[in-house]
Amino acid sequence: MGARSSQSRGPGLNKTDGHLLEYFRQNFGAGGGGTNTSPDTGLVATGGVISDYTVGSTIYRAHIFTSSGTFDVSEIGSYGDGVEYLVVAGGGSGGRTQNGYGSGGGGAGGFRTNVSGHPLAGGPLSVSTSPGSYTITVGAGGAGVAGPGDATGNKGGDSTFSTITSAGGGGGARNNPAPANASGGSGGGGYNSYPGGSGNTPPVSPAQGFDGGVGSPEGGAGGGGATGAGGSGSTPTGGAGGTGSDIAIVGFTTHYSVGGGGASRNPPHASPIDPHGVGGRGGTASTYSRGTHATGGGGGAFRDGVLESGAGGSGIVVVRYQIAEISGNAKATGGLISFYGGKTIHTFTGSGTFATNSDWDNPSIEYVVVGGGGGGGGDSPPGAGAGGGGAGGYLTGTVTLGAHPNSTTITIGSGGIGGSGIAGPTYLSEPGGDTTAAFPPGSVVAAGGGRGGGGPANGGPPYVYYQSEDGGSGGGGNGYTASSANIASDGNLYPPASPLHPAPAPGQGNPGGGSPGGAPYSGAGGGGSGAAGQSNDAPAGGHGGQGTQLPTTFRDPASTVGFPGPGSTGYYVAGGGGGGSPGTSGTGGAWDGSALLPGGPYSGAGDGSSTTTHRAGTNSGSGGGGGCNPNRYGGSGGSGIVLIAYPT
Repeated sequence: MGARSSQSRGPGLNKTDGHLLEYFRQNFGAGGGGTNTSPDTGLVATGGVISDYTVGSTIYRAHIFTSSGTFDVSEIGSYGDGVEYLVVAGGGSGGRTQNGYGSGGGGAGGFRTNVSGHPLAGGPLSVSTSPGSYTITVGAGGAGVAGPGDATGNKGGDSTFSTITSAGGGGGARNNPAPANASGGSGGGGYNSYPGGSGNTPPVSPAQGFDGGVGSPEGGAGGGGATGAGGSGSTPTGGAGGTGSDIAIVGFTTHYSVGGGGASRNPPHASPIDPHGVGGRGGTASTYSRGTHATGGGGGAFRDGVLESGAGGSGIVVVRYQIAEISGNAKATGGLISFYGGKTIHTFTGSGTFATNSDWDNPSIEYVVVGGGGGGGGDSPPGAGAGGGGAGGYLTGTVTLGAHPNSTTITIGSGGIGGSGIAGPTYLSEPGGDTTAAFPPGSVVAAGGGRGGGGPANGGPPYVYYQSEDGGSGGGGNGYTASSANIASDGNLYPPASPLHPAPAPGQGNPGGGSPGGAPYSGAGGGGSGAAGQSNDAPAGGHGGQGTQLPTTFRDPASTVGFPGPGSTGYYVAGGGGGGSPGTSGTGGAWDGSALLPGGPYSGAGDGSSTTTHRAGTNSGSGGGGGCNPNRYGGSGGSGIVLIAYPT
């Protein structure tokens, strides 16, 4: 996710690129925050999410690929044909165990770079205008493995740019010897005193990862990281993942290729938490997690129940080169920076800081703040459809920042984990996290979305089902009447897990749908920022409430921000998750997330079909789909996003 520049040509201070020339005049000339831009030019290139930023007096342009595409070079500028790169593969998913010994965490995706000064820097790489087009492949994270039963995790996908290939991370092991898919850029962790998978597999040079750790008799081991070997398993906890590597090639320092944590046999199950937070943590339904999107982090191992293990984080490819030399600083820093319609746009897909300098000359900024979406409920025998998760709160407006320089802390809310679909007191779906932009005049806080209803939360009979919860938009009810679990939850409230609960969150969303209860036991849709969730449409689950289209300021035609909406339009976020359905008698249905109109799911929201339950899209702020028989676990909600714009 991020905003890409709409310029058809790449950087370079030449007469054919008036937009960019005006940008340099505004930012680095009189009144902009710097002086004396050099007459030299960089490459002219397109592709990916484009971020321009300064390091000292050097202006860089980074092309950031979080999905596959092409990097197209049309001119070689005065700084030459050399580029710096980061190529990170997808992380492997964690292993899972039902009742036996621990299992290993997923291995990190391979890590390769040639950024000068980095301890893993490789040699120089040149590009040319003939052929000029370079295919970029971004490896997917290994899919989590679902229960019941024991299984080794899945390997992540390879990432490539030009002659550079990084190998996908190995899956966390649950077999001895570790199977082939446990080896990769970094190896997945082992289990029960056995070694994990091998790193740098197939054989590569230079090295791009490490072996997975060795398991203990009761604890799984973590996967290997890019700069640190996987941690060994211990009793009673699983081993931590390897440490990974810092690099600032996108304009700010990010941590990549952390191994996933192992899960142990005995409580408390969970591996230690990596302080950088991009590798999944091993454990049970209440503690395990996935590798973070676009970091190549390994997924956490899973212990107990039928939830799938933590998926690996997808990879990333970044290509960077110099475009100019200046004295002075830009108006503001933070996030991914792009330019569209005479505006400078900062896109925050992860937490960070928006900082102005002393030469700031804009009276106000325009913002969009979206909370994390709620997780869809999980379904357990005897087979009801669960409710869809509610969308995170949606807020937009303007604010004057006051004296400069100043800093605004941005905190992006996480998407709530979907319900597990198995009996047990801790296997509830989770609400989304609040997203906060702490502007100097006062914080703007978009509430996390409410969780979807599901259950049962005990082994029964008699069965006890859990209710949906309030949030920025409320979660949908499940298909049973027991414990009022079929009742809809309200929007425009901070969820119970929020530090601001029970405060109201006016103007942020809508309620979820309720279910009539009883056969055919279909769940209702979660609320969206643009409309309430729908009651079940027997025998199908209810539609999630429609999301909201971003303001025109942020609708760059070349942008990757937002998701498809009704009528073949784009730029939609914060839709409700679809309700689940048992899918009896081969019936079809909508089950669409954020789809009060046919043709969804929209806004990146998860749907709840009888065969697959979809997670919401990353940085969508949308709710996850409700679980349903036979695929019982609910989809996780989408993380939030913050957009900031001001005149260039």
